[in-house]
Amino acid sequence: MASETIYSFSAKDIKGHEVSMDDYRGKVLLIVNTASKCGFTPQFEGLQSLHDELGERGFEVLGFPCNQFMNQDPGNDDAISQFCSLNYGVSFPMFAKIEVNGDGTHPLFRFLKREAKGLMGSEKVKWNFTKFLVNREGQVVRRYAPTAKPADIRADIEKLL
Repeated sequence: MASETIYSFSAKDIKGHEVSMDDYRGKVLLIVNTASKCGFTPQFEGLQSLHDELGERGFEVLGFPCNQFMNQDPGNDDAISQFCSLNYGVSFPMFAKIEVNGDGTHPLFRFLKREAKGLMGSEKVKWNFTKFLVNREGQVVRRYAPTAKPADIRADIEKLL
């Protein structure tokens, strides 16, 4: 149904607490499936920069670790959390490890994929650091490929702020 938004969903944060996406109502969000041992892992730096520079204007990055792509995030949530903060100074919200494809797909990602399909209409997330841009009304605006650098998305984010 067209009126569904991300506010209908919740997810466990990296410390294991249930967080309603409704907590982010009114913010522009960039939701990213992340991995600690991927060629795109340095994007944490760019994501953190966006978070730092645009956060005061109502922007938030939400990171969702996923180990479905060549086991590139094998650690537990504590190890992932430590890695992100120690290596990249990540202070944006990180969530518990999830699945983004297959039978175990987290409901939030099932929704994101349905709302913003990938190449040739595919819903499948192809790799780590696929990004979903969500407007202040909780609607998915666009999907970005893993190769899209955070800085390249900035103009699209600013249009929504």
